[in-house]
Amino acid sequence: MKLNPYLNFDGNCEQAFTFYKQVFGREFSYLGRFGDMPEEHQQGIPQEQLNRIMHVSLDIGGNILMGSDVLPGYGAPFVMGNNFSISINTESKQDADALFLKLSEDGAVIMPMESTFWGDYFGMVTDAFGVNWMISFNEQSNP
Repeated sequence: MKLNPYLNFDGNCEQAFTFYKQVFGREFSYLGRFGDMPEEHQQGIPQEQLNRIMHVSLDIGGNILMGSDVLPGYGAPFVMGNNFSISINTESKQDADALFLKLSEDGAVIMPMESTFWGDYFGMVTDAFGVNWMISFNEQSNP
């Protein structure tokens, strides 16, 4: 299992990660915008929001710093100081389900575990202590 920090921004994710890229002397492993999603997943997103970052990854010596911009009106609102999650990549779908179930006890499910268009079995939960978690299992590389 691997733990990685996941940072949320209010429209300046690309600026922040360009700064981090320069600081650490690394290149992005991935950078995708909301406008890059399949069209059926873009429904309801205002045109001016489609250029926001949906996901970016920066490998820093084997640890992955990840981030995205929040979309106003979708999910939890952006709050400076509470704009991070802990992302866990599990070794199996069963591990992902077990962790999600335990973390969601007395917490709030943000997105239930489900297969996604980007190839991960993924879910988000805020635990009973207010900590945000993202649970992933890569179904494509681990059939």
